[in-house]
Amino acid sequence: MKPRISDLSRREVLAGLGASFSASAAGMIAGGASPLPTAQALLQARPTTLALRPGQPATPIWELAAASHIGNVRFKRGDRCELVFRNDLPVPLAPVWYGLDGAALPDPLGGRAPAAPDSTETSIVSMPNAGTLLANFRLFEDRLSQPARALPVIATETNPASVDRDEVLLIEEWRLRPDGSALPPGRPAEGTSPLYTLNGQTSFELSASAGERLRLRFINGSQRSVLAAKLESHEVRVMALDGQPAEPFPARNGALVLAPGARADAFVDAATSATFVLHDGKAARPLGRLAVSGKIERAPLRPPQALPSNGLPEKLDLKSALRFDVALDATEAGWARTANFSTASAPAFRAKAGRTVVLALKNPAPVTTIFHLHGHHFRLLDRLDDGWKPYWLDTLAIEPGQTERIAFAATSPGRWLMESVVTDWAAPRLVRWYGVV
Repeated sequence: MKPRISDLSRREVLAGLGASFSASAAGMIAGGASPLPTAQALLQARPTTLALRPGQPATPIWELAAASHIGNVRFKRGDRCELVFRNDLPVPLAPVWYGLDGAALPDPLGGRAPAAPDSTETSIVSMPNAGTLLANFRLFEDRLSQPARALPVIATETNPASVDRDEVLLIEEWRLRPDGSALPPGRPAEGTSPLYTLNGQTSFELSASAGERLRLRFINGSQRSVLAAKLESHEVRVMALDGQPAEPFPARNGALVLAPGARADAFVDAATSATFVLHDGKAARPLGRLAVSGKIERAPLRPPQALPSNGLPEKLDLKSALRFDVALDATEAGWARTANFSTASAPAFRAKAGRTVVLALKNPAPVTTIFHLHGHHFRLLDRLDDGWKPYWLDTLAIEPGQTERIAFAATSPGRWLMESVVTDWAAPRLVRWYGVV
């Protein structure tokens, strides 16, 4: 009987995946068909447990994890990455990348088939942009029998930002049954209780010295909830949203409001010990702590400069833009559950490469709906449709009965997905596609 990865030691896992990397690299040397990778990532889909209830047995979950000691996966902008993915779960899966525009890999539901159970696949992924990304299994929610943790993926700037520390803060939500087991999203949640973790812990602590400048990469890894995260007694300066640099601005009341899957990079100058507070729209709750001790002796820090651009256009031609209405409604023709999606369906729209596209996103639902655009980042337009907010997004929360307009430059040819899901744990994740030709 063939051993499963869960039966192997970490050393054996890494040796096997490393052999796969070496073999494929050798093949490219021999063939000379494309440049050699400059980085590699060894990823696993695997079962694990998480301590969600103090003093109680750990809760079984699934996760997408880096199969090495480095924790979060980190690349540099411009890396050509050899991605080795091992599926040690009993259903076909593939990583879904949030924030990776124009990726060489097609969207999993519209291109190459997901990896079968007990199999390993190798791909090449280019990192054209620096920023905070997220890899997860959200497009395969209908197949999950356990909730699955996402994996933060960091692409650093060519010239690193001037900070003392660079930390990822992954916020996740869980629905626990009375027996302590966790309910996957997309199922009725009656009888369950919500729970939130920060970096997998119900009480997280980050240590720092007074005077340190911290780059905190906040990620809303929750499945359905719009969350507000706040570090008390500190100014939180937003530097990037959804993996793209923004014109620096202070977070309103020090709080970052993030839709599920959204990311925000913030610079914070550590001053005193303080609490990380989370608000889910119903109640505020402490989720962790910044523990400050000691002090760095140096001149006062100047306000941070904007992060370097990833090359997205400074201006969008709204006057000659292609305009489409997109209703985020389960009854609207074209939307399908992820398990039923097919690229044989009609696209939401098609655009020629190089055109500006404006979408009017209408939410007729009585609850907030989350929209995610694959393949491109977009600008959120002002209400008068004569300008845009000074940042780029790939994920947007749209309030009940509202219409938001977004604009993007269609620069990446291919078939790309759009996602829509209402902020209800039992709601299905819906998808449809658009084309750039």
